[in-house]
Amino acid sequence: MHAAAISPRGGVAHRAVNLRGQSIIEYVLIIAIIGLVIVFAGPGVAGAIRNQFNLVGNTLNSGTNGGTEGGGASGGGSTGADSATVQAAVAKDAKDWTLDEQKAVAEDIAAKGEASPAYSKAKAALDAGTKFSMKLTDGQTLEYKIIGINHDDLADASGKAGLTFLTTSTGIQSRMNATNTNAGGWEKSELRAKMNGGEIWNLMPSDFQSKVKPVRKLTNNVNGTDKNAAVTATSDRLFLLSYSEIVETPYSGWSGYSWIGNEGTQYEAFKGKVTNNYSGNDCLKIGDYWWERSVYPGNSATFLYVGSNGDPSTNYYAAYSTCICPAFSF
Repeated sequence: MHAAAISPRGGVAHRAVNLRGQSIIEYVLIIAIIGLVIVFAGPGVAGAIRNQFNLVGNTLNSGTNGGTEGGGASGGGSTGADSATVQAAVAKDAKDWTLDEQKAVAEDIAAKGEASPAYSKAKAALDAGTKFSMKLTDGQTLEYKIIGINHDDLADASGKAGLTFLTTSTGIQSRMNATNTNAGGWEKSELRAKMNGGEIWNLMPSDFQSKVKPVRKLTNNVNGTDKNAAVTATSDRLFLLSYSEIVETPYSGWSGYSWIGNEGTQYEAFKGKVTNNYSGNDCLKIGDYWWERSVYPGNSATFLYVGSNGDPSTNYYAAYSTCICPAFSF
């Protein structure tokens, strides 16, 4: 029970209910009588009466404000556990946010946008590239950062995911497919299956798994040789970034492939920082190559990946094993 609902003398809530039924004339008479007594009584008696009068006045205020002593929104108290968690997150440095706080902040931002008390702190963490970490089930440490705010659509069509994160560590390695083919694109890839229920998903701790929200990802899920391939949606808990989610505009040499710029929009973390769509970018460097989910325009055997110099336009054979940087949303 909220502390405001209990009086040391007992019965505050009951007294508030009774006082709400009094008329304004009765209150005026009571005040007048108390005033007369104070005039004629000694200082000690007058002080005691003043204390009782203040108690009655406080109770009156509580009663006429609709009985919010339980900490409801109109009383300015916490509206629930998530609100308290958001308040705790706002009070500390973003780099120290727990998984629970990251999720609470994400949901508050999804609900309130820039009006969320945590929005400015999350935006500052995005701009600074603030890194978080968690232990995987194999003992490795996974580092990740915020790359998007209210960017991704939830797969259940209920709104936006408040925060989207990208892994920045290099400990997870995998091939895209068992053979050198990009047929079926991201949707049919072996790697997607591993990331959404297989060995890579199983690396994630259960506390993390319970917080991830599936999002809707757009990709050419046909192949790399079809210039007019349809862009279709998949529902993903863990996913790879597409080329168009990294760059502002696609490389002009690929203009004949209508799908290459339609696999999502550039994440906020890359705006003004990824300035080269066909060469290196410092903000994309992690010390290794890392897969994208986009097939390479013009052939049937390779997928795009980000080169060690931060070039998002490089590619390699689907059966080649390289770094996986899972992205995910809360």
